[in-house]
Amino acid sequence: MKKVLVIDGQGGRIGALIVSEVKKRYPEVEIMAVGTNVTATAAMLRAGADHGATGENPVVVASKKADVIVGPTGMVIADALLGEVTEKMAVAVGKSDAPKILIPINKCNTVVVGVEEKSVADYAAMAVEKIREFL
Repeated sequence: MKKVLVIDGQGGRIGALIVSEVKKRYPEVEIMAVGTNVTATAAMLRAGADHGATGENPVVVASKKADVIVGPTGMVIADALLGEVTEKMAVAVGKSDAPKILIPINKCNTVVVGVEEKSVADYAAMAVEKIREFL
């Protein structure tokens, strides 16, 4: 069974959108939701994630086991998401052999040039579609 790791912070809105859509389209996929805080983790669990955990060490451990990692761009930038992403988290995600699907969120002093301004829901839908390529 393929394992998708969804990482999110703050309120978990992006992660919840991803989890919900992945579960609808690919019910056989196991989803591990890791939030940088309890609110984000809870939102992703409510959306249908199979497992959930919070904090730095779960990101480090789950990044080693995932077949695909999905989350906002900030998950690979230390101190992103208002300081919720630690250096260890960013390195663990970056070093993972799993393909990473980054959702461009132009906040926290990080701007991805060449990206169209779209809604979070639009980007989430695009990310879910991209997951299919890696499953």
